This record gives sequence, C-alpha cells and structure tokens, in this order.
Amino acid sequence: MQDRPDAAELAQAVLPGIDDPRLRFRTLVAANGLGILEREIALGAPLVRREVGSLARLLGHADPLPDDPGELRRRAVDLNRELAQRIRAGDTPEGALAHLVATVADKLRIASPRYLERYR
Repeated sequence: MQDRPDAAELAQAVLPGIDDPRLRFRTLVAANGLGILEREIALGAPLVRREVGSLARLLGHADPLPDDPGELRRRAVDLNRELAQRIRAGDTPEGALAHLVATVADKLRIASPRYLERYR
C-alpha cells in the first residue's frame, strides 16, 4: 500500500494492544508472513528469472527462459536438482559458489532482508 498507514504502522498500532502472549506471537508471525508475501509479489519473478538464467549458464543450457512464472519456477527446481547432482558427483561447475551466494542473497531479500543487511 502506498498510502499511510503503511504495513509497519498498522502492525505497531495493533501489537501493543495484545496482552495474550500466544495471540501476540501469532500476530507477529502473520505480520511477518504478510511482509514476505509483499516482497515476493514485488521481487519474486525477476529474482527467479535471474536464478534460472544463472543456473542455465552455469550448467551449459542454451534454451530460452520461459515467460510463464510457473514454468520458470519448475525450471528452477529442475536446474537446482541438476546442480546438486553434479556437486554430489564431484563435478562442480566453475562459478557454482558465486552463483549459490548470489542466489541465497536473493532469497533473503524476500524472506529476511534485515538478516541479509546485517551480514553484508
């Protein structure tokens, strides 16, 4: 939402009034989940596209990236499985570590951006 109150202001308005610790915890979990969802909607598709492109280059695949988000996610799963199999077999592609570091950072941008910033 672009107007006020924003998500953080709404959370602050609601949470101080919750005295039950279990309800407060569940509310915090829900607010965190909504934050992840908001970031996934805003950033998810380009980050998955970047991951799949990086994996394809790393593994030597030249086929074009799909436009369909569901197909793109399926391709990410397949290519990650292939990378894991190659690593287990001792055939780690050059640049795998850099790819993995970048991919984990992208996932943290959605799941926990504060954690990512704390350890940069």
